[in-house]
Parts: sequence; C-alpha cells; structure tokens
Amino acid sequence: MTATIETIRDDFEFLDEWEDRYRYVIELGDTLDPLPDSARTAENKVPGCVSQVWLTTEVGDGADPTMTFQGDSDAHIVRGLVAIMLALFSGQKASTILNTDAEATLKTLGLDEHLSRQRANGLRSMVNRIKRDAEASLKQTA
Repeated sequence: MTATIETIRDDFEFLDEWEDRYRYVIELGDTLDPLPDSARTAENKVPGCVSQVWLTTEVGDGADPTMTFQGDSDAHIVRGLVAIMLALFSGQKASTILNTDAEATLKTLGLDEHLSRQRANGLRSMVNRIKRDAEASLKQTA
C-alpha cells in the first residue's frame, strides 16, 4: 500500500460528496496486498467487527520497536477502513501508536459521521487491537 495518512486526508478534503469518499475508501482497500490464507486464523481475526477482519502484526527490534501491520476483510468498505488504519499505524514506533488519537483522525476524515454504529465499533476494535499489540511489544522489550 502506498497511500499515507496525509495523502488520504488531502484526498478526502478534495472530495466533497460522501459518495465519492465512500468509493475512495473502497479503492484504498483494493490497494492492500492480499493476506495469505495462512494468516486468516482465529488468532488474527479482530473480534467486534461485523465483517470478518484479519490483522497480522510484525514487531521490529529495539526498546521502541517499529510495528508493521497487514490486514484484510471480506467486505469492500471494511477493507478500505483497514487500509486507512494501516496508513495511520503501520511503520510507526510502538510509542507513537500508543500516542496516536485514531478517533481524531477519523473525525478529520468525516468517517465518524458516515459509518454505521456497527462499522464504527469494528473500527474501534481494530484500533484497540493495534494499540494492544503496540503495548505488548513495549512490555516485551522492557
């Protein structure tokens, strides 16, 4: 995936209609690398999502490791939301992930107003999972 969260933010500002933003989110999901079937396990499944969502975590070395995430979903719009979360968190240091306000980012994109309650809960579940993984990585290196 090549889109950064800054690029996504800029693109959202350019798109006036929610319908265009919705299509853009789906397009973001199409840019995700396919998740191998071997990674579609119960351990990688994110609970709390209406659609199926899988998330893998790779932890780098050091006291504040860089975290790399890969994800996928069986629903097009959710796959796009996964792409946004990866743009926000993947490649960041664990401490940065813990200090990132994902909800504020989603507000700047207007997603908080346009997602169903179930989708918003699923998105929160993804964020919580990513932050738990970041916290666990810091405890392992302490």
